[in-house]
Amino acid sequence: MLDLVSMDEILDVTAALVAAPGQNPPGEEGPTVDVLARACTAHGLECTTDPVAPERPNLSAVLAGGDAPGLLLLGHTDVVPHGDGWSVDPLGGTVRDGRLYGRGSADMLGGLAACVAAMGALREAGVALAGPVELAAVVDEEETGTGVRHYVASGDRSGFTGCVVAEPTELQTVIAARGDAYVQIRVTGRAAHSGNPAEGRNAIHGAAAVIASLERWHHELAAAAHPLVGPAMWSVGQVRGGTATSTVPAECVVVADRRLLPDESADTVLADVRRRVEGLGLSEAGLSVDVSMTMAMPGFETAADHPFVRTAAAAGPAAGGPDAPLGGWSAACDGGFLARDAGLPVVVLGPGSVAGQAHRPDESVSLDELRVAARTYALLALRLLGDGT
Repeated sequence: MLDLVSMDEILDVTAALVAAPGQNPPGEEGPTVDVLARACTAHGLECTTDPVAPERPNLSAVLAGGDAPGLLLLGHTDVVPHGDGWSVDPLGGTVRDGRLYGRGSADMLGGLAACVAAMGALREAGVALAGPVELAAVVDEEETGTGVRHYVASGDRSGFTGCVVAEPTELQTVIAARGDAYVQIRVTGRAAHSGNPAEGRNAIHGAAAVIASLERWHHELAAAAHPLVGPAMWSVGQVRGGTATSTVPAECVVVADRRLLPDESADTVLADVRRRVEGLGLSEAGLSVDVSMTMAMPGFETAADHPFVRTAAAAGPAAGGPDAPLGGWSAACDGGFLARDAGLPVVVLGPGSVAGQAHRPDESVSLDELRVAARTYALLALRLLGDGT
């Protein structure tokens, strides 16, 4: 059955997905979903789309099976903006020296193509499956996660044996991942002429105290590292404030990224931030502070001895992949929602490298990893839902 996985098809579908726009922001997944839908329909999969926002649909492709719990393959259709510094066309799908180049090739359009190829091979082989295999390709993973939230909220997703997120792990089976949250801290003061700053309340000075506190907190968190994903982290990504050099700024906004440990609650983190900021004494300087969380993506951890983990970890080497130890992922992914909200065992397992290739110029993915990923997904489905051979 694994011989039915077509490398030519994987390359064609990956290149077509790369050529589609798909950038987020602003949110251009529609053409990418169209390409994916055509590929799924060509294999006779039951393919449906569900609008999340205008021109931004989730896609579900199902290979039918029996009434037993099935296998969920999860991915996202958005890619980060192309950016500068490319030596090849970021939309070109150039193949060179055993790699396919293009924005999203590793994160994670190649993984989506491998999922389609795996499901197509299973269907062509006529394998009788005890339960269905579903590919859920959702929008907006790179920004606020509206796609996976919509997917989880729009139906009962608990009826699966497990979930494989086809994000780039260099084909290592990952059983734990960080979550992520965006925290916005708005400091409000009072404007005045900078010739007499004492008449104002400088919001940027207050924001500077917030930023310094977050940096101290980041270093404090290093003492409590998770064995697989490392420590929780703070990183200030945006600072916006002031209207003119000659005016005491009345407002400054700090936006920070907080990486969550697998068992951390975003609500608890938000409460901790509010307490920490309150302790800075900014109100005594005539400043007010509003703290909000604009995005929260949960982390997850699946037990190493869970049967789904054992089956997934064995399928990779049997399909030609590396015999690597179970790992953790320092990035965040949509799988945390399926673990938290649907109670599914989740692993991340896919072609490409998130650290070495994603979100950078000349992003690429190994052709061999694409092939092995498709074979791994097909073999995993067979061992979970077929006769195990």
